[in-house]
Amino acid sequence: MTDLGLEANGLYIGRVWNAAVQGPSVVTVRDGQFVDITSKSAPTVRDVLERDDAAEYVRGAAGTAIGTHEEIAGAPAADLGRTHLLAPCDLQAIKACGVTFARSMVERVIEEKAAGDPDRAQSIRERVGAAIGDSLRNIKAGSPEAQKVKETLIAEGLWSQYLEVGIGPDAEVFSKAQTLSSVGSGAAVGLHPISSWNNPEPEVVLAVSSTGKIKGATLGNDVNLRDVEGRSALLLSKAKDNNGSCAIGPMIRLFDDSYSLDDVRSAELTLVVEGGDGFVLRGGSSMKEISRDPADLVGQVIGRHHQYPDGFMLFLGTLFAPTEDRDEPGQGFTHKLGDKVTISSDRLGVLTNEVRLSTECPEWTFGVSHLMRNLAARQLI
Repeated sequence: MTDLGLEANGLYIGRVWNAAVQGPSVVTVRDGQFVDITSKSAPTVRDVLERDDAAEYVRGAAGTAIGTHEEIAGAPAADLGRTHLLAPCDLQAIKACGVTFARSMVERVIEEKAAGDPDRAQSIRERVGAAIGDSLRNIKAGSPEAQKVKETLIAEGLWSQYLEVGIGPDAEVFSKAQTLSSVGSGAAVGLHPISSWNNPEPEVVLAVSSTGKIKGATLGNDVNLRDVEGRSALLLSKAKDNNGSCAIGPMIRLFDDSYSLDDVRSAELTLVVEGGDGFVLRGGSSMKEISRDPADLVGQVIGRHHQYPDGFMLFLGTLFAPTEDRDEPGQGFTHKLGDKVTISSDRLGVLTNEVRLSTECPEWTFGVSHLMRNLAARQLI
């Protein structure tokens, strides 16, 4: 993978593993080159995003070219001897919102009702679709109209905890991954070995400062274990937070005159899954159909009730919910090892990962303590 799909007029910030210093460097892109802008005043992406003038800082920061897109984006993500892409965030908490799209909300109902059994999913899908249809698409979460829909679904025995967070007043917000555990474009994404029914989730991911200001956006794959979470909502953390289960990248596009939150609101995401067996799945997610505004979701994460001194990355949820059969009729889609997953958006770039078991992905060994020691040894803190 070498094409990151970055717009020429975009202002981007990210991270690479810099083989020359055996540690991460903060980078931007200029004229097809990755430029290392790591400095004592801003040794981490977190420090850059905390600046009021983050965009202006990145645009004018002094730096050193360390390689072309082709060289760095094409380097193996597990090879510490070569400079390669990392997830573009560092000290931020990794948060996610679920059930933010009506269509995927119906799929969550199906997962719950099927209790993780794909054999039951198709008949339940037909029943739920007949009862609900597209009636949830234009309902504002927490509104009187939403309350009426809730009452109707309860009467029909179709109410679900997923529908509660989908159209009720409170969004689902959960911790997706540990700080520094996310993988970048070109890395392997991991499936917990206990799962046999799973899929990618293409999402927009917001970069938010400690004050709650949205500073930019990127792409993410919130790898979804449908059978595990479907068995019980109490298995959410087990289903969501595993080795390689969170991919973010390729870089954060900072908000400036060329790109804003309104562009996020109208973003179109494309997903392609290519299997070694010749199977190809195509899908997408349109931010125009999100049930809650991104700014509202950020407001539900941070406030007087909860602070994030290093900021956070926020997955906004997805419209994508695959129902196409891959093997047996009625079994739907599930990953196979070796699948190549490509998530793209015209203005945010291309995020590409290969599917493996979480037990076969490179182990996560570089944590916050390692980052601090590395920066100290480089006299950056």
